[in-house]
Amino acid sequence: MAKNIYLIGGSKGGVGKTIVTMATIDYLQSRGETVLLIESDTSNPDVYKAYEQSTRAELLDLDEADGWIQLVNFCDAEPESVVVVNTAARNNKGVSAYGETLNSTLAELKRKLVTLWVINRQRDSLELLKQYRDAFPHSANTAVHVVRNGYFGDELKFELYNGSKVREAIEECGGLSVTFPDLADRVSDDFYSNRMSIARAAQELPIGNRAELNRWRSEVKKSLQGMIDE
Repeated sequence: MAKNIYLIGGSKGGVGKTIVTMATIDYLQSRGETVLLIESDTSNPDVYKAYEQSTRAELLDLDEADGWIQLVNFCDAEPESVVVVNTAARNNKGVSAYGETLNSTLAELKRKLVTLWVINRQRDSLELLKQYRDAFPHSANTAVHVVRNGYFGDELKFELYNGSKVREAIEECGGLSVTFPDLADRVSDDFYSNRMSIARAAQELPIGNRAELNRWRSEVKKSLQGMIDE
C-alpha cells in the first residue's frame, strides 16, 4: 500500500480545520514522514503559507473538476508521501460534485482516504458530515473519524453529536470520536499571524508560549495517534 491520504474536513468556516491540519502535518513530520500538503483554501491559504518552506505544498481548487484530477495525479506520482488535504469551508459542493474522481481511484492508487471531520457544537456540522459520507461511503479504502474541537468546550458539551445516530454510524464503521485539545489564543495567534509552522513556533516563540505549545502538542499526539497510526 502507498501512504494514506488525510483529508481534514468540516465544510464550514470557523470549526478549526486549519489548526487540525497544521497539527496533523506536525505530527507526521515528527515521525519522519514525507508530507505532500494539498491546500484547497485558495482564498485564505494559511496552512500553505505556514508550511511551504518545510514540506512540498500545492494549491488546488477543489470546487472544480480539474482540481480533483490534479489531486489524483499528485497522489499517483508520489506514493511514498503522506498526502494531507486542507479543505475550504465551501468545498462541500465540490466534494458532492467531483469527489467520486478520487473515490473511484483509491484502489488503483493503493491508498486509503482517512477523513478527520472537525465539528463544533452546532447541528450543521452533523448535517454536512452526512453529505460528505454520501460522497465517500464507507469502504475498505475509506475511514472517517470525528474531531470535537475542544476550543468550543469539553467533550460533554458536544451533546448533539454525542447522542446522535451520526456518531453511532461512524463508530459502527470503526471510526473514532476524539476531542482535540484547546490551545491558548495568544500562542495560536502568534503562529497564525507570523505564518509559522508549529515546529518553528516551538523553537522561536517566547519561553512561556513555547511551554504552552509543547503541552498542547503532547495532548494533540494522544488525540491523533489512534486515527493516524491505524
